[in-house]
Amino acid sequence: MRLTAILAAALGSALLLAGPGSSQPNASTPPAKAPAAPPVPGPQAHNLDATDVNAFLDGFVPYALKSGDIAGAVVVVVKDGQVLTERGYGFADVEAEKPVDPKVTLFRPGSISKLFAWTAVMQLVEQGKINLDADINQYLDFKIPPRNGQPITMRNLMSHTPGFEEDVKGLIVTDPKRFVKLEPYLKEWTPNRIYPAGEQGAYSNYGAALAGYIVQRLSGEPFDDYVAHHIFQPLGMTRSTFDQPLPANLAPDMAKGYPQASKPAYKYEYVNAAPAGSLAATGDDMGKFMIAHLQDGSYNGAQILKPETAQLMHKEQYVLTPPLPGMALGFYHEDRNGQVIIAHAGDTAVFHSDLHLFLNSHVGLFMSFNSVGKGGAVGFVRTQLFRDFTDRYFPAPVTAPLPTWKDAKADGAKMVGTYIMNRRADSDFMRVLSILGPTKVTMDKDGLLSVSAFKSAPGGAGVRKWREVGHFYWQDVNGNSRMAARFVDGRLIGFTSDDEPPVLLFQPAPSWANPLPLFLSLGYIVMFVLLWPITAWARARYGQRFALEGTPAKTYRFVRIAAIVDVVIVVLWGLVVAGLSGGGNDAILLTAGLAGFLSIVAAAIGLWNLLVVWRDGGRSWFAKVSSLLIALALIVFAWVLFTLHLMGWSTHY
Repeated sequence: MRLTAILAAALGSALLLAGPGSSQPNASTPPAKAPAAPPVPGPQAHNLDATDVNAFLDGFVPYALKSGDIAGAVVVVVKDGQVLTERGYGFADVEAEKPVDPKVTLFRPGSISKLFAWTAVMQLVEQGKINLDADINQYLDFKIPPRNGQPITMRNLMSHTPGFEEDVKGLIVTDPKRFVKLEPYLKEWTPNRIYPAGEQGAYSNYGAALAGYIVQRLSGEPFDDYVAHHIFQPLGMTRSTFDQPLPANLAPDMAKGYPQASKPAYKYEYVNAAPAGSLAATGDDMGKFMIAHLQDGSYNGAQILKPETAQLMHKEQYVLTPPLPGMALGFYHEDRNGQVIIAHAGDTAVFHSDLHLFLNSHVGLFMSFNSVGKGGAVGFVRTQLFRDFTDRYFPAPVTAPLPTWKDAKADGAKMVGTYIMNRRADSDFMRVLSILGPTKVTMDKDGLLSVSAFKSAPGGAGVRKWREVGHFYWQDVNGNSRMAARFVDGRLIGFTSDDEPPVLLFQPAPSWANPLPLFLSLGYIVMFVLLWPITAWARARYGQRFALEGTPAKTYRFVRIAAIVDVVIVVLWGLVVAGLSGGGNDAILLTAGLAGFLSIVAAAIGLWNLLVVWRDGGRSWFAKVSSLLIALALIVFAWVLFTLHLMGWSTHY
């Protein structure tokens, strides 16, 4: 789910409608088709049979688990309507040394849960109960306000283009008392929309949960029951559930989740946005779901979708950055080596999963891990397993290297700068994450680009180089990953690579996302506070009298107290951030937000002190410059708090 594992670990698109009846983005670059190079004889594909796949997996996964400090994994491969192999590795319970069994052990596939929600939606589309292009408000009993006159459609929800900002509060909780049902979760607070629907997109868990609620309302069944009756039962998925807490017959077989295999287990995660990520399922059951989609909705005589509906759901319709793959309806494309591949990833705080369907070859690959691993190793492991599997059984023809684009340096210069993600919070305090973790794009003397966010190994070992081979189209110098930028009317909208889901875009950072004003102002304020007791000690040590009296003495002390207040505000926000992994504390959040207003008072005191010092003809130039600098620091700090929404009384985020 990329379920904000970002925040659960305690600090953890521009998509335009391009489907039937719509047009492509108004973009002059990049080209609609990628540059082509003449093929030459390539590597021979291995036989995709159980013997070879088992040997491949047994050579890859155990080593990856051990080196990455990952507790356990399940991997399932299906082919031509049958399970080719399903393998369990490591432990479902490290302490009890309980091994993973693909037919028995349940994993949490995170956002892969959304594929069941989208499948349910398409079932209701077939029945004429949902129109993909109608305003979803007609299906709800509360109202989602329009933005720029644009309502949200189900097509927007399925392509992650409703425009919602990131919302994380209560998304995943470990305290059962904080678990709430779907309806009250959705109605408590609707995230702000920072993009018009269908114009700028951003991955949205709230949007997927909203779709699940629509299924619930239109079907007359609770969402969990609907999926059980209309998807699980026809497919024979007897060991799968959206129920929270787990049913008594399944709970003993739930794998425990671990930050690392060598660390204590994490508590069971409750997903309040249930359709977006609450699924628990065995690898064996996930194999049945893959087969059903690979066979256009059919499995073992059961038909959960009509063939034409499944084909529509799988068809690429929304392209973020041509010529890279785009979004289908719920699935995203990650076409590779000439294969049409649809997929979805899923993450909770400790479970990390991927599902890949090779539509041309009727092959499916599912993997799930129950640990983050050392240095976030699971991210590298799952990516490499998919790539190695694809290259082993569906190798790409070797092509002659494409020549470097003639305007590589000129195009690269337009890309150099700082970027933030399109998936972000923009109207609450979580906006600060955008300035704490920006992405940098640099260019070397040869015109090769480096993107700080695109690493070559876990732990950030090695930043990849990208060579331009087409107009605003790059290729990894040491691999076959691609990167593309999108311009509209000559303005850079953003860029991404085909290593990322096609709903994530790196956008040029706006002025408020520059961290320098925050760091400079806060740094000077902290230094100013520390110097106060030091100068007082020095006067006492050398018998010097405090020379100021009256108003100058008052402003001297008040401006230092004002600086201390700003430091306290920072400490309060630090406590807010530190508490996010435990679900947050509204009292501390409210205190920090209200305290933020005191920074305005502190800035006013800084100005008062500045006027008093500069009007006093007897004050030294050192005192005058110092008063100017602290006044500027206090003013800038207050402005930063205001622009980052670090002052206010809302407890939503």
